[in-house]
Amino acid sequence: MTLEQQKKETKPNFFTKLKNKWNVKNNFEVILILLTFSITGSLSIYVAKPVLHFFNINKETLNVWAYYPLRILIIFPCYQVLLMIVGTVLGQFRFFLEFQKRTLGRMVGYKPVKNN
Repeated sequence: MTLEQQKKETKPNFFTKLKNKWNVKNNFEVILILLTFSITGSLSIYVAKPVLHFFNINKETLNVWAYYPLRILIIFPCYQVLLMIVGTVLGQFRFFLEFQKRTLGRMVGYKPVKNN
C-alpha cells in the first residue's frame, strides 16, 4: 500500500470533523470556539453565585431539591449571554449567533425552512 492510499483511507481527525460540522475554515477557529465554550462554562458558574446571592437563594434558605433546579435555571441564561460576549471577544460572533439560533430554536420546537 502506498503512502497516498494510506492517506486516503485514514479517518479524518478530531479537528477536521469539527471544521466540517461547524463549517469553519481552519484549526485556529476550532480552537477559538472550544476555548469560548470552556471559558463560558466556567464563567457562567462563577457569575451565577452573585445572582443567587442577590436573590438570597442558598442551601440554607431553600431545600436542596429546590436550590439546584433554581441554580440551573439561573445559570442557563447567564451561559447564553456570556457565550455571545466571550464569542464576540474571541472573534467568533457569527458562529455563536448561528449556534444560539439553532440551540434556542430546538428548545422552542422551531424547525428552520431549508432553501432548495
